[in-house]
Amino acid sequence: MPTLAAVLLVPLFIAAGQWQWNKAAAKAARQQQLESRTGEPAVQISAELVDALALQYRRIVARGHYEPQHQILIDNRTYRQQAGFHVVTPLRVEGSDIRLLVNRGWIPALAEHRQEPAIATPSGIVEVSGVALIPASRFFTLQTDNGEIHGSWQRVWQNLDLARYGERAGFPIQPVVMQLDPASAAGGFIRDWVRPDDRRMTNLGYAFQWWGFAVATVGIWVFFGLRRKS
Repeated sequence: MPTLAAVLLVPLFIAAGQWQWNKAAAKAARQQQLESRTGEPAVQISAELVDALALQYRRIVARGHYEPQHQILIDNRTYRQQAGFHVVTPLRVEGSDIRLLVNRGWIPALAEHRQEPAIATPSGIVEVSGVALIPASRFFTLQTDNGEIHGSWQRVWQNLDLARYGERAGFPIQPVVMQLDPASAAGGFIRDWVRPDDRRMTNLGYAFQWWGFAVATVGIWVFFGLRRKS
């Protein structure tokens, strides 16, 4: 029985540690890419669709006007342990039918979470600047993301799904989202953006913890094996 347990548990512990190690390595690579690309000249977003991968983590700028009627709130976003939302507003790029989604930052939720907070949005032409990101395309949710629906437009979303947003909005959107620069005056809120390598050291700690379990399991197996022979 101890041998069977060791055979089953040791590979499992090693695999779990490797998974956490790979997560940490991926975060470090993304952080390095961000630091490298944000040092390059900013890219002007014009009336044409961009190559998302080429712009990932690049600084971008755009001119246009916000369309708050198609604004969405991304739910379950916390800041300093307070619940709230990220405000994502489409910017209709000047001289174009294409919209660029701009994450304008974090706002706190109201005491009654189902009530939407008031959101001020600049009118007229604005110039926005920030970092281009490709949102995740796979999500884990425990329920259907039906959100809060006002008329025919869903206002509160659990995650930012660009493909789903484009289908619902019915207009072309850029395949990246701008994280509005903290210094921008274009109607932003709290913009203390999470680094790509956030909690990397935690992942490394978990990796060594799992590998420690593997070593301990082997040690226990050896100990009991020696006791049986003595």
